[in-house]
Amino acid sequence: MNREIKLSLRAMKKIDNLLIFLENAWSAKVKQDFIQRLNKSLHQIQKLPDSFPESDKVKSLRKCVVTKQTTIFYKYSDTTIYIVTIFDNRQDPNSLHKE
Repeated sequence: MNREIKLSLRAMKKIDNLLIFLENAWSAKVKQDFIQRLNKSLHQIQKLPDSFPESDKVKSLRKCVVTKQTTIFYKYSDTTIYIVTIFDNRQDPNSLHKE
């Protein structure tokens, strides 16, 4: 079943900021590589949302590691994958509760 993917405002803002950072600090190629990995991860979530573990910090969320620096937190229903936030793994994990 293909569930519709919806991004929270927070997730959209974080992705936009991350893409700007990647292009400015690294290169357009690094940005494109990340976009490909993100799309692959979203496709995997869409196909098999249960295949990713529940978050240790927030029990109602699941997490998908996109890169060692970036994790997607999401929840899902029969029809929708809801991307709650994109988290920089270098941050304090306790800051996730504030989001």
